[in-house]
Amino acid sequence: MDLLLMEKTLLALFFAAAIAVAISKLRRKRFKLPPGPIPVPFFGNWLQVGHNLKHNQLPELAKKYGDIFMFRIGQRNIGVISSPELAKQVLQTQGVDFSYRIRNAAFDIFTGNGQDLIFTDGDHWRKMRRVMTVPFFNNKAVQKYSRCWEEEAASMVEDIKKSYPQAMTTGICMRTRLKLFTHNNMFRMLFDKRFEGEDDPLFLDLQELNVKRDVLAQSHRYNYGDFNPILRPLLRGYLNTCKETCEKRLRIFDHFIQNRKKLITSTNDQEKLVFAGIDHILEAQQMGVINEDNVRYIVDNMNNAGIDTIVRSLEWAIVHLVNQPEVQRKLQYELDTVLGPGIQLTESDTHKLPYLEAVLKEVLRLRMAAPLLVPHTNANDAEVGPYDIPAGSRITVNAWWLANNPAHWKNPEVFRPERFLEEDSHVNVNGNDFRYIPFGVGRRSCPGMVLALPMLRVTLGRLVQNFDLLVPPGQVNVDTSEDDEQFSLRLLNPLKIVLKPRSSL
Repeated sequence: MDLLLMEKTLLALFFAAAIAVAISKLRRKRFKLPPGPIPVPFFGNWLQVGHNLKHNQLPELAKKYGDIFMFRIGQRNIGVISSPELAKQVLQTQGVDFSYRIRNAAFDIFTGNGQDLIFTDGDHWRKMRRVMTVPFFNNKAVQKYSRCWEEEAASMVEDIKKSYPQAMTTGICMRTRLKLFTHNNMFRMLFDKRFEGEDDPLFLDLQELNVKRDVLAQSHRYNYGDFNPILRPLLRGYLNTCKETCEKRLRIFDHFIQNRKKLITSTNDQEKLVFAGIDHILEAQQMGVINEDNVRYIVDNMNNAGIDTIVRSLEWAIVHLVNQPEVQRKLQYELDTVLGPGIQLTESDTHKLPYLEAVLKEVLRLRMAAPLLVPHTNANDAEVGPYDIPAGSRITVNAWWLANNPAHWKNPEVFRPERFLEEDSHVNVNGNDFRYIPFGVGRRSCPGMVLALPMLRVTLGRLVQNFDLLVPPGQVNVDTSEDDEQFSLRLLNPLKIVLKPRSSL
């Protein structure tokens, strides 16, 4: 009798739940959703599209469903934008509606629950952007820090010549050297400090933690908890590793922050103190504009967004110059002709070098550091084109496809800088043409563009001025395989090349 009663109770609960779901659906607002694959309960389209939403796989779905399509992973609607016109609508015309960021368990840990700039919204985002604009995101900052970039580029060139004799014969791995160079640039801007070399213990610790953080942030595992919160308890071990890694990185940042505070308070003549970007941030903290955690996560943002993306872009630029020596020779000719043999490039010279600019534009077109940008979301129901976008949808703009769609570009698979001097000479990185938005555009565009571009120009120019960049012995080309990551476009294997000092120098 008890068993029969339990059976009837369970059946009653099941039917009650089914009726509740049916009533909920009937009451729910009717949306005209973008086309897409038909989802199944609980999983959505997980079994059809997987969880690795790669920039070069999404175009196949766009060809099938259109320039805007939507699918469902677990409980999350994901809309994908694949045309310049719709990208303009989302990022610019309706930029306010889609200016919010998606939150998930892993990035809540890595951002201190939105204490940073990149993954926060509303008034806090506006406040953080204002605070960071003064010391970093403006042309005065470029003038202030350009000497630092030139000095670090010169140091890297001399280090390769003197410390790596194998660079001229069998070749060397450039990734660690580029990381040291970029870390020194960033920490000189932030703290007026640099690392002593590749074996500096603090640099080794930070680099190891940065790699670990990047692997965790690019992992597909947190998607399970993001798309289906009911599965989040299964991620306990992964999220604990995220917390441990985050805490260790913050301790290193605290070391630099506290040392800078001590230097400021112990210096009698403040005019003799070399200004560092963190000084303005600490002043904002003293005035009560931001708090101590905001300071730490500002350093974290600069460390993540300002270092790894530069290294990736430099690696890809070198790869293409090695694999296409005619482009490299043309760039060397421009540098030698405009500046003169042996005259080292400075940031103030870069505006006179259109081919250098075209090379970098082409690198950022074909090998975009963040090919899907940073995902957007809408706090309220919205419309894109003829379709409804329910509140809380994750909106991804496939910026890589916009810049590599053969319907809009001539032979987009070919690395050809000349396109930016010929048929696409009007196209700039600032978003004047929505086919090409490597830094995004609108309210949530990457503010670091103002620093990244001149740093890339100086670094690549100095390397090409001083070295012939060559394929290692026994190889025909450098491998261009891409790493299997969610949000970035990284060279799979660490870059190894021969750097032969140029005889003309």
